[in-house]
Amino acid sequence: MGRELRFVVDSAIPYIEILRDYAVCAFCKASDITPQMVRDADALFVRTRTFCNETLLKDSRVSLVASATIGTDHIDVEWCSKNGIHVVSAPGCNSSAVRQYLFTALYALAARKGISLQKPTLGVIGVGNIGSKVADFAHRLGWKVLLNDPPREMSEPQNAHLFTPLNLLLAHSDIVTIHIPLWKNNYGFADSLFFENMKEKAIFVNTSRGEVVCEDALLSNVQRFSGVVADVWRGEPEINREMLEAVDIATPHIAGYSRQGKINGSMAVVRAAGEHFGIDAMKAFIVRDEGALVRFNPEGLSQEEICDRLCAIYDIWEDDRMLRANPEEFEKIRSHYNYRTEF
Repeated sequence: MGRELRFVVDSAIPYIEILRDYAVCAFCKASDITPQMVRDADALFVRTRTFCNETLLKDSRVSLVASATIGTDHIDVEWCSKNGIHVVSAPGCNSSAVRQYLFTALYALAARKGISLQKPTLGVIGVGNIGSKVADFAHRLGWKVLLNDPPREMSEPQNAHLFTPLNLLLAHSDIVTIHIPLWKNNYGFADSLFFENMKEKAIFVNTSRGEVVCEDALLSNVQRFSGVVADVWRGEPEINREMLEAVDIATPHIAGYSRQGKINGSMAVVRAAGEHFGIDAMKAFIVRDEGALVRFNPEGLSQEEICDRLCAIYDIWEDDRMLRANPEEFEKIRSHYNYRTEF
C-alpha cells in the first residue's frame, strides 16, 4: 500500500472538505503556510496570499501547487517547472462575478453622482475571460466598446480590426476598465501618461491587481474624473489610506467573490489534483449549488431600473462601508466574506 498523501490547504478556500477523504490535510491560514509546514506535503492548495517560490518550496516534497484563483502571479511558475512541481489554477472561474461587480459599481456610482450611462463608450483593457464577458454585456446594453489587448491582437491577425491602440482607447472612452494579468511588464501599467491621456470626466475601474496602477499617478489625476472604482490595491492588505479616501467605491479585493465563482475555482483545483494523483473520485468532483442564479435581462430597461435591479442583487455600498469603517481588517473582511449570488 502506498504512502498516505499529505495536503496543506488555505482554510479560506471553500467547498474542498472532500480533500480530507484522500489525504491527511492541514487546513490553515495563508500566513501560516511556511517552509516548515510544507516540507512533507505532497500538494498545496492556495490563494493569491501565498507566494509559492523557491523560498517556500525548496527541499519540500511538494509535487503540485493548486491555486483556486484565475491567475498565477503569486507563483514562480518557472522555478516550479524546473523543479518538477506541477502548477494549476482556475482561469475564468470568477469571470461572471467580476462582470457583475463591474456593472453594479458603474450603475450604483452613476445613480449617486448623477452620471448618464446612455450609450457611453467603454474601453476594455485586457480581453481574456473577464474582459470578453464585460464587453459582451456592454454590447447588450447598447454601449460602444473599444478593446485593447496587444497579445491577442498579435496572435489573432485576422481579428486585428477588433482592437484599438491604447492611446486612442483612453482618449475616446467614457469608462476605462482594466482586466490584465500581473505580468512583470505590467507593473505600473497605468502610469501618469495613462491617466493624463484619459478623457476628462471619464470613470476608471480596476479589478485586476493593485500593482498594475501607479497610485500616485491616479491620485494626481483623480479630480479630472467623474468616478474611480478600486477593488484591488498595492500592498494588500496594508492599503493606501489616501487612495481609500479618494476613490468613489472601495472594496477589499472581492470583485470575484460570488458563490458560483468560488465553487468553480474549488472544483477546478480538486479535479486537477485528482488528475495529478490519479484519484478518480476527485477527478469527478462537483459541488451541488443549492442557490439559483438570479435572472437579469437589461434589455428595454431604463438606467434607473437597471441600477435598482443590479443593486437589489448585490449591495456594493455595503462592501464599500465595511472597508472604509475597518481598513485595517482588509484580510479579515475577505476571509469572512458572505459570497454573493450572481445574475
